[in-house]
Amino acid sequence: MSGHSKFANIKHKKEKNDAAKGKIFTIIGREIAVAVKEGGADPANNFKLAKVIAKAKANNMPNDTIERGIKKAAGDAGNVNYEYVTYEGYGPNGIAIIVDALTDNKNRTAANVRSAFTKGNGNIGTPGCVSFMFDKKGQIIIAKEDCELEADDLMMQALDAGAEDFSEEEDSYEILTDPDAFEEVEKALREAGIVMASAEVTMIPQNYVELTDETALKNLQRTLDLLDEDDDVQAVYHNWDE
Repeated sequence: MSGHSKFANIKHKKEKNDAAKGKIFTIIGREIAVAVKEGGADPANNFKLAKVIAKAKANNMPNDTIERGIKKAAGDAGNVNYEYVTYEGYGPNGIAIIVDALTDNKNRTAANVRSAFTKGNGNIGTPGCVSFMFDKKGQIIIAKEDCELEADDLMMQALDAGAEDFSEEEDSYEILTDPDAFEEVEKALREAGIVMASAEVTMIPQNYVELTDETALKNLQRTLDLLDEDDDVQAVYHNWDE
């Protein structure tokens, strides 16, 4: 485990996300549309939709907004032409970066992602070139300031719900799950009244890399900022120890 604070990173991301809440809701709206098209509008019979709804709630999307999105997607299912695409590459000093996108124009998205890497002195690689350095996991971060439970009690509750691992840091707890068990664990904790700072299926680096060179830091931040501004980009994963 890295010694850096995951909760501090989550707060940093949330602050950025709060400034662009509209983009987050747009991103989740696209995911809802694709999930409804593929499996229908009933989350009880559509596991993919259920996972997107869990993500929406973790990002504080209002229930009526979620329901409107599902109804709209059900009515427009024939017009949904988004598809998922993943890009992998290297930032400065070999920082591994994975970009997940949901797009209706793969050529546009590929050009934008390639440009973001190039402007940060990085480069796009072939599929699989960096993903082997990450593990796909459900990850739940709980801030200690928001949790009244003792660490052992929270750990037992998470493990009983199906979690794989539990760890304690200075200001937070981290719960890891198999991706297929994420929804069940997240739901059990939410119904128990536990406040989560973050809850998502993500790519977790097996090892983190520190950057000390000022130019490399600026280049990496430029790439990450450009990717963050792209409406087609759903998520960016990297192994930089922020």
